[in-house]
Amino acid sequence: MTVFNMHDAKTQLSKLVDAAERGETVVIARNGKPAVQLTAVGGAGRQWSPEALSFFTSPPAPELADFEIPGDDLRPLPERDLF
Repeated sequence: MTVFNMHDAKTQLSKLVDAAERGETVVIARNGKPAVQLTAVGGAGRQWSPEALSFFTSPPAPELADFEIPGDDLRPLPERDLF
């Protein structure tokens, strides 16, 4: 979270909006007390947590590398088992 005083926020508004669009938390303070928080509209700049991101970007677990499904597990179900 980044906190800016009112004067700095006025002079750097474009930079603060860019940061909010990237998903950063931007707080503007008045007299040293947080007054408002800038957030992107409509989910723009929404970021994944590091855990979620690593789940989708890391290679599969090594213990699953040699995992195979036996051929008989892939046979179609009898019609009586479908309903």
